[in-house]
Amino acid sequence: MNSKEIILANINHQNPPRCGMDFDRGRLSDFLFADLKPHAYQQKRWVEGQMEYYDDEWGNIWHRMLGGSFKGEIYQPAIRQWSDLDALRLPDYSQPGCAQSMNDLFQQPTDKFKMAAIGGWIFDNARYLRRLDIYLMDLALHPDELMRLHEMVAEVYTQKIHLAGKAGADGIFIGEDMGTQTGLLFSPKMFRRYFKAMYTGLFSLAHSYNMKVFLHSCGQNWAILPDLLEAGVDVFQFDQPAVYDMPRLSALLKEHKAALYSPVDIQAILPTGDRELIRAGAARMVETFQGGLICKNYLDLKGIGVREEWDDWAYEAICEQVITTYDASR
Repeated sequence: MNSKEIILANINHQNPPRCGMDFDRGRLSDFLFADLKPHAYQQKRWVEGQMEYYDDEWGNIWHRMLGGSFKGEIYQPAIRQWSDLDALRLPDYSQPGCAQSMNDLFQQPTDKFKMAAIGGWIFDNARYLRRLDIYLMDLALHPDELMRLHEMVAEVYTQKIHLAGKAGADGIFIGEDMGTQTGLLFSPKMFRRYFKAMYTGLFSLAHSYNMKVFLHSCGQNWAILPDLLEAGVDVFQFDQPAVYDMPRLSALLKEHKAALYSPVDIQAILPTGDRELIRAGAARMVETFQGGLICKNYLDLKGIGVREEWDDWAYEAICEQVITTYDASR
């Protein structure tokens, strides 16, 4: 099997010869990533003291500590009051040129899985546009305004999905951080009220282009995983798999023909710097999710206090465990 076939075999639980792999720094990767560029947008960045500020395509202002995490936090949301909604300028992905770099990359001969990185997503962008603490109150106090905002955000992702599909992507990668260490940021009932139908429609559009849906979400989201699978998620990208009952999660994914896409846990395991704990965590993940697993590294090691050497321990242990686990199954 080539790289693309291995990724699809893991997603579909069709007896892959090994888990999928997505590692940087010259290590094995089965993926070819590309993104889209909004029309007529140029990011602005500036430094004041020890803080760097920058805008995003939605009109939010962010800030981050110099030398810290590369993303930071919202400093000034674009919609500070609901009257600002009428003036919100949405990112424009209506122009074919927004996909030029993706088209160029995906037209090259490759046997890798072609991934269109297009997110954020509905909750992700809407909570930044309002700021999370205000947004959570909006869920209870301003349902009509919030649904209008969600529909506006969904319009942007509709444009993105069409561009990715026409470029020949095999999958889309989106991001929704919906959980804390112990549960959701909102109730399952609110998820079903505000998000599920919209997700289902957008995921159906992606599937109409024969693209798989990869959803990143931090935190413990067990209460709505069945809803997300029903809506059309094909792969969950979790950076903290240890917050779940992993055998139970593995069984759920196998039942729905979906996969896990994950590093060794970035909170409970990798940052410890404990070589044996990291190796054991890597081996357990491969053994538990065998047949429906894509292993990866975490992109912002500095932001979580992890040395590249520790990340290499995880990679080496995954490679060793793949040989042990998959050979034993044949």
